[in-house]
Amino acid sequence: MRQVAILGIGQTKIDEHWERSLRDLASDAILAALQDAGRLTCDGLFIGNMLSGMIDQQNNLGALLADWSGLRQVEAVKVEAACASGAAAFRSGLMAVASGEMESALVLGVEKMTDSHPHEVTSALATAADADYEGDQGVSFVGINALIMQRYMFEYGWKHADFAPFSINAHANAMHNPFARLHTRITLEGFEKADMIASPINLLDASPIGDGAAAILLVPADNLKNDSRVVVAASASATDTLAIHDRADALFLKAAHKSAKTAYRQAGLQPEDINFFELHDAFSIMAALSLEACGFAERGQGPRLALDGAIKPDGSLPICTRGGLKARGHPVGATGVYQLVEVVQQLRGECAETQVDNPKIGMAQNIGGSGATILTHILKLTNS
Repeated sequence: MRQVAILGIGQTKIDEHWERSLRDLASDAILAALQDAGRLTCDGLFIGNMLSGMIDQQNNLGALLADWSGLRQVEAVKVEAACASGAAAFRSGLMAVASGEMESALVLGVEKMTDSHPHEVTSALATAADADYEGDQGVSFVGINALIMQRYMFEYGWKHADFAPFSINAHANAMHNPFARLHTRITLEGFEKADMIASPINLLDASPIGDGAAAILLVPADNLKNDSRVVVAASASATDTLAIHDRADALFLKAAHKSAKTAYRQAGLQPEDINFFELHDAFSIMAALSLEACGFAERGQGPRLALDGAIKPDGSLPICTRGGLKARGHPVGATGVYQLVEVVQQLRGECAETQVDNPKIGMAQNIGGSGATILTHILKLTNS
């Protein structure tokens, strides 16, 4: 298998884009990535998207977006893995280039969510859960995560306020990201007073949806002659049970643990070698569970890293350096690509006020459902 490098990146601001269609957002990100790479076309287009068929009444995104963005006749396909669709599309494009089947692959994550009624979006998101035993009981994803968080707090003795630093850090970082949806600082007092959604999860524990698209152009690393390049050091995917009640331990993300362990092995690294981590903080409890599953914290001690300030850009393990899902926004099928774009930005040194000091290795983890599908990628800055 060939080593693969990231040649170009592009993204749109996450927002309520009333004046922009799904195809418009997608083409903006595609053209930005191609321009960044200095290319006009690609051999394949891999699209991460979860909801287009349900809330946009549009499937067959491959043909639609290849046509609309000027990539007619290239191979193009949509990849769906719930909220992990973006990372799943990236892995598909990666394998196409690494295998030698393609010389270039453009990976796109796109979602158009805010034109639909919130109840419709909530119902569509719930299709990533077990339809018979979770969805039919009226349990939303907020409700599922609230049950997990309640149990976590009971088992390990944490208070709700102990999770506030995850959200405070995300919002502080998003202030410096022009592509983020929420440019508002929050405080501990504001966190504690936020409206409750599903106890103990309140409005500031949860990430906002949004419209957005992000894109990455992948090429063989040997084709690049510049002094430094961002290469894919590892790519791993794993699954767990779809329903929470089918898991032996609802407080441990087995798929995160397995995919991270596989990624570390592929890259020849250990958790302590990772300079920063773009984790999937759809809810603050997921940030804590991800840190534990990936080997950065002991079981039940995920909030400690946040309380001690380790997750800040100048901390020992910066996370969500561009705002994370919590403040950048969570256009579900696009999120995994946004995370990888942001890892590239850090490795290139393009993050200004939230720039990590001299990073060489960054990790991104994208979660589908309540931990049912999880992909882990490690990117590395190398010299040719």
